[in-house]
Amino acid sequence: MAEYFKIGKFAGAHGLNGELVLKHMLGSKSSLEELQTIFIEENKGSFLPWFIQSVRIKNDEELFVKLENIDTRESAVRLVQKSIWLNDTDFRKFADNSSPAKLLGYNIIQQKKILGQVLEVIELPHQLICRIEINGKEVLVPLNEGTLIKTDHKKKEIHVQLPEGLLEVYL
Repeated sequence: MAEYFKIGKFAGAHGLNGELVLKHMLGSKSSLEELQTIFIEENKGSFLPWFIQSVRIKNDEELFVKLENIDTRESAVRLVQKSIWLNDTDFRKFADNSSPAKLLGYNIIQQKKILGQVLEVIELPHQLICRIEINGKEVLVPLNEGTLIKTDHKKKEIHVQLPEGLLEVYL
């Protein structure tokens, strides 16, 4: 089964011709030029492809996206607030190397034990929060100077030392 990574969401409709504003976390150099397909998760684990007609840069975090068969503002509004996903190949190609989104799919490790795989990265002013699942339960792991030990990009590992009792709050 293909692996998908959440890159952002449609923040709004733009204009009258069905263009959408995609708020993404791929980094400042990402224009998604030459990207042909994005995915929207209609049901848990079920990703539907949407084909891109055109993409224009709005700013470092937002793009104007025109999708096939979305030709009116009304049809575009139905997609607003939908999460946007890329397959693994496209994600690795378009995410900026310095982007926190590159941590998606990495394993969080504490004391040589894998806690879980990064499913989502939430950027806050002084830290990153990584969403993982442990035994089917959502766990939010803070990455900051107090918790992050090292990041191994070759092994796709993030080594942490979490505050005592943090995991027990979730489990």
